[in-house]
Amino acid sequence: MSVAFTKEESAETAAETLLPDRPISPHPNLVTEAGLKALEAQLQEARVAYEAAAAVDDVNEKRRQQAGPLRDLRYLAERLRTAQLMPEPASNDTVAFGSTVTFSRDDGRVQTYRIVGEDEADPKVGSISYVSPVARMLLGKAVGDVMSVGDQELEITAIA
Repeated sequence: MSVAFTKEESAETAAETLLPDRPISPHPNLVTEAGLKALEAQLQEARVAYEAAAAVDDVNEKRRQQAGPLRDLRYLAERLRTAQLMPEPASNDTVAFGSTVTFSRDDGRVQTYRIVGEDEADPKVGSISYVSPVARMLLGKAVGDVMSVGDQELEITAIA
């Protein structure tokens, strides 16, 4: 059938089906083993969602439902292609990629974060990206080191 005979509801429908790509970080795509497995699982979930949307009969609705998973498939495939699996830290003497760092702030708060790749980072569950300002400041430091952040000081109390 000619494209001229397919029904396109509106310009809004077309915009809903052509989502912009998710931005790719310019930083090296360092990942932990758990981060790599999470990317693989997310890619599989995106494939399942895309295939489920393929079963929709209405062409416009199919395009709408496939747009998000298709964008995620492109992003995740690229992130997996560029992933650089990093080994676990060799020692706990200094903070490295994959280390879990506990530090105290001069206001009395104690925080613990694991330094991971960008896609794995989630501060709410205790992980921060290795390119975040706090992680960059902590990398290479040892227990007892004190760093200034704005008008506060942080002291590393443990590295695991």
